[in-house]
Amino acid sequence: MHIKGSHLCGPFFYVCKYDMRFGLYTLVDITETGARRGEDPKLMRQQQNFLTVLQTIGLRVNPTYVRPPKIINEIPKNLGLECDSEKKQKIWDFVFDIDYEDALTIETLVKDFDLIPIITDLDETAKFNNAVFISQNGNKNIVFFRIDDK
Repeated sequence: MHIKGSHLCGPFFYVCKYDMRFGLYTLVDITETGARRGEDPKLMRQQQNFLTVLQTIGLRVNPTYVRPPKIINEIPKNLGLECDSEKKQKIWDFVFDIDYEDALTIETLVKDFDLIPIITDLDETAKFNNAVFISQNGNKNIVFFRIDDK
């Protein structure tokens, strides 16, 4: 459990918020580009995948994120992802906070994300049989974890 103070501090106001930090790894390109309709189609599709992640998390809680997703190059199996290749792949690493302890669990994230549609053929190096997030059973292209220390 983490406690963070509020900007409403003083003799009459004091607000404490409890929060939890989660992270995810995915083989899906979830680059945050800020692109909007009418702009570069590739940048817009990357942004749509990013917004899909935020909106899926947002079904249960209002997430805030520490930083935009960053790309790491790693062997997917080392991070709990499943891929046909044993070579290093592009993996998006995304960390987000929620304001209420126990409002979200890894189990609910796994259930919520399974089979959510994605846009493929962007900057990912992995190949997907279906254009969906897979978080259960085989061929996982997204995994979640909880971070206890900030």
